[in-house]
Amino acid sequence: MVKEVPLLSVQRELGGSIGEFAGWLTSMDYGNPLEEHVNTRTSVSVFDVSHMGRYVIRGKRVFEFLQKLVSKDLSDVGVGRMSGPVLLMNENAGIRDDIMLYNVSEDLWFAVVNAPNVEKDLEWMNAWRVKWGYTDVEIENVTLKSTLIAIQGPKAAEVMEGLGYGEAKDLKILEFTYGAEVAGRETVLVSHSGWTGEEVRSFGFEIWTDIDHGAEILRKSVALGARPAGLIARDTLRLEMGYLLIGQDMDESTNPIEARYWLPISLEKEDCVGCPKLKEIYERGVSRIRVGLKLKKGLRVIPRHGTGIYAGNNLVGRVTSGAFSPYLNTGIAMGYVSVSHAYIGSRLDLDVRGVRQKAKIVDFPLI
Repeated sequence: MVKEVPLLSVQRELGGSIGEFAGWLTSMDYGNPLEEHVNTRTSVSVFDVSHMGRYVIRGKRVFEFLQKLVSKDLSDVGVGRMSGPVLLMNENAGIRDDIMLYNVSEDLWFAVVNAPNVEKDLEWMNAWRVKWGYTDVEIENVTLKSTLIAIQGPKAAEVMEGLGYGEAKDLKILEFTYGAEVAGRETVLVSHSGWTGEEVRSFGFEIWTDIDHGAEILRKSVALGARPAGLIARDTLRLEMGYLLIGQDMDESTNPIEARYWLPISLEKEDCVGCPKLKEIYERGVSRIRVGLKLKKGLRVIPRHGTGIYAGNNLVGRVTSGAFSPYLNTGIAMGYVSVSHAYIGSRLDLDVRGVRQKAKIVDFPLI
C-alpha cells in the first residue's frame, strides 16, 4: 500500500512534482532537478525527507541493546551526539540497512532508518529484542506522527538563523540540540547532518518535529530564500559524495568490506549481529569492490543501474548507481568490479545502451 508523506499537500503547494519512492508519495522535483542540485551546492535548498523512518527507543538497557544490534561501537557516542551511519547486518554480515542513532539520554535514543525498511527494520529489531530478553526496551515507530526537514547548502546556517535557531554556526557535525526552538516552537531535535554532502562541505541541518510545525518550517524556509528540492536532486547529490543507497548499492547480499563502507563498522567489535562473520570476511578478503566512475567531461551520458562494466571484452562488474552530475558536467557512477581491475586511475568501458563509453576509476567523493 502506497503511503503519503505527512507534508504532501505543502509539497504540492510549493510546486512539487509527485511520484512514488519506496512506497511513499513524495516530491521527485520542483521543476528542474539539475538546478536544484546546483543550488544546493552553491546556495541553500530545503528537502522534505519525511519518507525516512523515525523511531523512539526507550528503556534502562537501551544502550546495551543497541550495542549488540549494530555494527559500530557506540561507546563514544555521548549525549547530544549522533552515531553517524551504523549498519543492521544479518548473521552473514549482509547489509540489511544503514541507520542513524541519536543519544538523547541514558534511557532514550532515537533512530532514523531508510524508507523501504521502516516496517522491516522495526520487526527485525523487535525480534532480537525479544530473543535477547530486553523486554524493558520499547521501540515506537513515529514516522507518520512527525516530519523531517533537511536544509542543506553553504547558506543553510543563514536560513536556520532566520528561523530563530541561534546555534547554527556553533553546532558541530553529528551534534544535535534536543528540544531546540525553531520558528518560535519547540522541535524534537535539530541536527548538523544530511545526505547531500553539504553537511560536510559547508552546512547541513535536519529538523525533526511534528507535522504542523514541519509545514510551517517548510514554508518559512522557502520564504527565507531556500529553494525546495526533491528526491532526484538528493540522489545525484549523494552520488557525487559516494554515499550508498540501500536496495541499490547495497543489500543483504553485500558486505561492508566489498562496499568499502568503513565508517559504520568497528572491526574489533565481536558481540553484535553479523560481527563475527564480518571479521572473517575482512581477514579472508573479497572478490569484488565498490568503485567510483567518471565519464569524459561534457558527456551527457547516464550509466543506469545494471550497466555492464568491461575490461576489453570481459565483463568485470556492474554499475549500481549512475547520473549526470551538473556540478562536474559529466556522467558519474558507482558500481562493483573485480578486485583485479579496481585500480584508481585506470579506465574501463561502460556498455550504455549498447554503446561503449570510457570511464575512469576514481575514489570517493567524486567531487
